[in-house]
Amino acid sequence: MRVLLVEDDDRVAEALVPALTRRGFTVERLATGRPALDRLAGVDVVLLDLGLPDVDGVTLCRSIRAASDVAIIVVTARGEVDDRILGLHAGADDYLVKPYDVGELVARVHAVWRRRGHQVGPGIPSGLPGAAGPGGHLVRVGDTEIDLARHEVRVAGQPVTLARKEFQVLAMVVAAGGAVCTRERILAEVWGRTWSGANRTLDVHVANLRTKLGRPQLIETVRGVGYRLAAPTGPVSGADGGSAG
Repeated sequence: MRVLLVEDDDRVAEALVPALTRRGFTVERLATGRPALDRLAGVDVVLLDLGLPDVDGVTLCRSIRAASDVAIIVVTARGEVDDRILGLHAGADDYLVKPYDVGELVARVHAVWRRRGHQVGPGIPSGLPGAAGPGGHLVRVGDTEIDLARHEVRVAGQPVTLARKEFQVLAMVVAAGGAVCTRERILAEVWGRTWSGANRTLDVHVANLRTKLGRPQLIETVRGVGYRLAAPTGPVSGADGGSAG
């Protein structure tokens, strides 16, 4: 996924660009706002600071939205409610106040991406079927088949009914292709928040998934961290039946 970072603070950019790159994003950084409108082609998400030296960030947000349907996440030190409202009314999809955790920013990017109709988040290994593209919405892991577009699951050819959040948890773990999905990321993307009993709620949903799928080994617990897709007994494959690279 391509990210355009419009951020004038060199210290923020120098920390954020490599952090996003390590998570699989392709990042272009601009230190000023005016060139942004000429750099939107092919961009999936704009991370937009409002305190720019050459143009008002809210005005730029409106201009970007008028020119493109690209996702916009405001990342700024302006944390007042009125500022948030102004940014969202200007066309931003989300609003994050500095200082923020990079993990939360990535989770918000994933959430915006999902809300816009993409079934799989960014940063997915390119060899994993299910990434955006024709025929890429169907993932098979052994005899388990997950249709990310239809929100349908079949095990050994038989349909399995999952609750909405159970399916979302499964889709995240499958889409990660064996990488660990941390508890924090799952809670941020599926529930949009955390609370005192959040970990227990997540554990219950995973337990329900294992029971309903009848494949308890499919989702592996990484103690103290989160969950990942266990090595399947059959190939992980896309709709064309090919194996993952």
